[in-house]
Amino acid sequence: MKKNVTLEDIKASPEVVAYLKKADEHMAAVGYTEHGQRHASLTANIAYNIIERLGFPKRDAELAAIAGYLHDIGNVIGRYDHGEVSAMIAHSILKEMRMEPLEVATIVGAIGNHEEEKGDPVSIIAAGLILADKSDVHRSRVRNPNMIMFDIHDRVNYAAKKSFVRVEEGDKTITLELTIDTDISKVMEYFEIFLSRMIMCQRAAKFLGCNFRLVINDVRLL
Repeated sequence: MKKNVTLEDIKASPEVVAYLKKADEHMAAVGYTEHGQRHASLTANIAYNIIERLGFPKRDAELAAIAGYLHDIGNVIGRYDHGEVSAMIAHSILKEMRMEPLEVATIVGAIGNHEEEKGDPVSIIAAGLILADKSDVHRSRVRNPNMIMFDIHDRVNYAAKKSFVRVEEGDKTITLELTIDTDISKVMEYFEIFLSRMIMCQRAAKFLGCNFRLVINDVRLL
């Protein structure tokens, strides 16, 4: 019998716990920002909220959350092509849990399309995942604050004191609101490294029938 797999089932899986832990250790070893349980949980929660607040079925919101939780699990093998690898690992895990095949297909399609270099919002689940993943810019992701003057990614993340995704169903807008300490990093540095992400967020929001907005320090920039 097929099962309605939930996010809590995913979080309780020893395999998922182990893979996420090792994936984050691997990212730490090569100097990347945090990509472990914190990022997975936050991405899952934001993806759920986006889909749920736009009035889509609760099950779709749950699938978006599961995709959000598993989207970076492929880093356990390596950073290169981690979207596709994450999708394959997720497929194995979800199939073992006896999830409905169509739901598995939806989730792995979303995960395989979350990278800005070559991904596309191919479904509402994928669109929710993209917006959730790209919105996680925060100083808590920086592993070594002493390095922020040498690495622009660490500097921009460390400068971000607050990030929030606001969904307005009536206005059909999805707004990423950031508070950045400009003494640490200038707003232009954010665009220097994240412009491709913001373009992808615009495409994802459009797929959901919404406009994407970016507000930094109370100033609308997109």
